Amino acid sequence: MGLGILVLGESGTGKSTSLELLDPKETFIINVKNKSLPFKGWKGFYSPFSKENPNGNYLHSESADTIMRTMQYVSDNMKNIKQLIIDDFQYMAASEFMQRASEKGFEKFTSIGKNIYNVADYHTKLRDDLTVIYLNHLEETTDVMGDRKLKAKTVGKLVDNVVTLEGLFTMVLYTKVKKAKDGLEFSFETQNSGSNTGKTPKGMFDINEIPNDLAFVIKKANEYYK
Repeated sequence: MGLGILVLGESGTGKSTSLELLDPKETFIINVKNKSLPFKGWKGFYSPFSKENPNGNYLHSESADTIMRTMQYVSDNMKNIKQLIIDDFQYMAASEFMQRASEKGFEKFTSIGKNIYNVADYHTKLRDDLTVIYLNHLEETTDVMGDRKLKAKTVGKLVDNVVTLEGLFTMVLYTKVKKAKDGLEFSFETQNSGSNTGKTPKGMFDINEIPNDLAFVIKKANEYYK
């Protein structure tokens, strides 16, 4: 069973930037919207995966079926890959919703919810030494007491009633940005702040705020679970 990590944050708060220090020789990226990665020289590190280039480590796809087939292929055939990234995961659902926007009824929401669940849960079907990281936007809502709450962004309340995305993960990190002397400082929150759904296993991290460096996160997780 592979390890799944959910990273939540608004656009521009360091989700994709946190990939920069990962070893490209051990990393495979599924880029749902095919956007450029926000660090210099990334195209030289990540080449498109295809039949013609089976050793590639980068794929653009919005299809849940294609994403799951690729995850399985990487797990079975690319033993050098130790971390697989899905960036930005919520656009998989958003793209399906827009493509089916003219459909009436609730069937499309059932399909969208099923696809979200299947892909988010798929890391549990992969080899033990593979970490799957899902980068996802967040949205603001309210809890039962009417207080402000941050959570993973999906597609509509009907899907939320069926799929609680954070519940599929033991590790949920939130991006955080604050002002520093030399500009902005980017980090991850590792625990629930009282207004979000963050969580990590007890004792994995010594502090509740860590650098937004996924190489560091994976190293700490591997040490914890060894």
